[in-house]
Amino acid sequence: MWNYEKMSKKRVQCEIINRLLSFLASIRYNHRVIKKKEIMVLNAVERKIDQYVSELDDAYVASLYRKLPHGKRLRTKLILKIAGSDLKVVKTAATVEMIHAASLLHDDVIDDAYTRRGVVSLNASAGNKTAIMMGDILYSKAFFELCSISPEVAKVVSNAVVQLSLGELADVELSKKFHTNREAYLKMVYQKTASLMEASAESAAILAGKPRNAYRKYGHNLGMAFQMIDDILDITSDSKTLGKPALHDFLEGKVTLPYMYLYEVLAEEDREYLLSLYRKRLSADEALWIQSAMRKYEIIEKSYFEAKELIVEVIKLMESLGEKDLSNIAKEMIEREF
Repeated sequence: MWNYEKMSKKRVQCEIINRLLSFLASIRYNHRVIKKKEIMVLNAVERKIDQYVSELDDAYVASLYRKLPHGKRLRTKLILKIAGSDLKVVKTAATVEMIHAASLLHDDVIDDAYTRRGVVSLNASAGNKTAIMMGDILYSKAFFELCSISPEVAKVVSNAVVQLSLGELADVELSKKFHTNREAYLKMVYQKTASLMEASAESAAILAGKPRNAYRKYGHNLGMAFQMIDDILDITSDSKTLGKPALHDFLEGKVTLPYMYLYEVLAEEDREYLLSLYRKRLSADEALWIQSAMRKYEIIEKSYFEAKELIVEVIKLMESLGEKDLSNIAKEMIEREF
């Protein structure tokens, strides 16, 4: 204890500063320790995926897998934050990432995409047949490994893959013509994107003995908002940032929420002009017209607010459960620049 009466004012100030500096140094040290541990566990998941791929005993498949970009591993981070880092958790994260990679391989074939996260896609470098079969291999191996983790986890993740496949089909159907069917679009987004995020969070809760419905809700909202924000970035970001051409969704026939909301507020003549740009490789002037109209009618703000509502809901939910890290992950998603 300090005896303030026997210490000079200057000495008290120095003591407070020294203790504050010591406290801050301790926080920085603990932060470094935590980050180092997180990196170690993420690396353990990567090694487990490499192990699963090597167990296939096929050098060509292994070489194809090494060409795939890894991305941010958001699903893995969610699983580890919720359930810790024991072997079953690491295995679950590895299988989920393999499933996600498989879905992207199929997605690129369906969309005729030639890049993935700024890297030449596998279908572009090795052909559609190879990309499809590589996706099938990753799916199959992931399902095989899920069987040894937990029957309940296997059911949750397998159901998500069913939903994901239905979402892929719905995406193809919805992309055939311009539409303003918001309900059908949101259902497709849930199936194609949010279902696996939802299953990741729920599976982690099952392994950790936590309330699965709360974490399922967290994964659902995070996945929905993730895709909505991705749709916005397709309009507001440049090609270098996206790793694909800007406004590419409209060229592919994907009528996302911003385009639906824009169509609703346009005059008839402008609606016809927007429809004339659908599925068209846009000139600089045409792209500028779409982006200017989005700004004029505050479409991006409206779309962003809808995603933000989903995130705010689960921020409150996670904070009520004492899950500060999960709350922060959600906050980071809505604090991105547009």
